[in-house]
Amino acid sequence: MPESPEVQALAEEVDERLAGRTLADADVLEFRVQKTRSRPLATLADERVDGLARHGKLLDFAFGNGAHLVVSLGRHGWARWGGADAPEPTYAPETADPAEPPPPALAALNFDDGSTLELTDAGGWVSLGCWMVDDPRDVPAVAKLGPDPAEPAYDRGDFDRAFGTRRKQVKAVLQEQESIAGIGNAYSDEILHAARVSPVVHAAALDDDDRDRLFAATVEVVREAIAARRGIRIADLKAAKIAAMRVHGRAGEACPRCGDEIRDFTFASTTAQYSPTCQTGGEVLPLRDGGD
Repeated sequence: MPESPEVQALAEEVDERLAGRTLADADVLEFRVQKTRSRPLATLADERVDGLARHGKLLDFAFGNGAHLVVSLGRHGWARWGGADAPEPTYAPETADPAEPPPPALAALNFDDGSTLELTDAGGWVSLGCWMVDDPRDVPAVAKLGPDPAEPAYDRGDFDRAFGTRRKQVKAVLQEQESIAGIGNAYSDEILHAARVSPVVHAAALDDDDRDRLFAATVEVVREAIAARRGIRIADLKAAKIAAMRVHGRAGEACPRCGDEIRDFTFASTTAQYSPTCQTGGEVLPLRDGGD
C-alpha cells in the first residue's frame, strides 16, 4: 500500500515534470476508476496543470480552471511514465519477479509535451479511484483526514488527540486516517519498533514514557522516510521502501536492535511484523489477532 513518504516523492517528481504542462487528453481504461461520473476526466482536456500536492496517501492535481483531480492509490495503485518515457524496470531480487507482467494501466493522462502518466493497479480488485472536484475536501477521503506528522505544524497536541485514552490498539490508531494521515501497515510497524511499543497494546494502557517514545518515533520515521525517498524515481520507490524497512516484511530475520527473531502476526486482514524482545516483553503474539 502506498504511504505518505512514497506518495510525497511521487507528487514531487510529477509536479517537477508536469507543472505548467497542458493535458492533451485523458483515457479511462477501467470505468470503475472514475468516481465522479458526471465530471469525466476527459473534461480536463486543454487545461494547464498548476501543480501537485499530497493529502495523506492521495494525490491532488490542481488545474488552471480551478478543478482538482484527486487520485486515491488505494491498496495496490501507483503511477508510471508511459510511452517513450517509460523507464526500464529495475528488479531488486527480494521485491520483484522479472517474469511477472507489469500491472495494468487503468487510466492514462497525456500531456502536450508528449508525456504520459499512467495510473496502475496491481490488485485483484480495483482500489484506484479518481475524483474531479472543485475543492479536494469534496472527496470524503480527504475531508476526513487527521493531522499529518510530515507537516512542520504537527505537534504533541495532535498526537495526544489521536490516542487519548482509547480502548483501541495503537497499531490501529496509527493507521486510522481520521486520526493520523498518511501511515499504513508498513510504517506503523516501523514506528512501533522504533518506539519499542507492542502493536496490540491499547492506547489507554500507554504510560507517559511510552507516549513520549511513540510521538517521537511517529514524527521521525515519517519525516526521515520522506527525506530518504526524495529524488528516487517513481519506478524505483517501491523497491527503495522495501529495502529500508527494519522489521516490516522481515519475518524470520534477526531484529537489527536486539537480535531476536522478527515475527509475523495478522492484523486487520494484513500481515504485520514485530520484535518480541523489543516490543512485547518477549511474548510471541498469536498469528491471528482481533484488531481491537
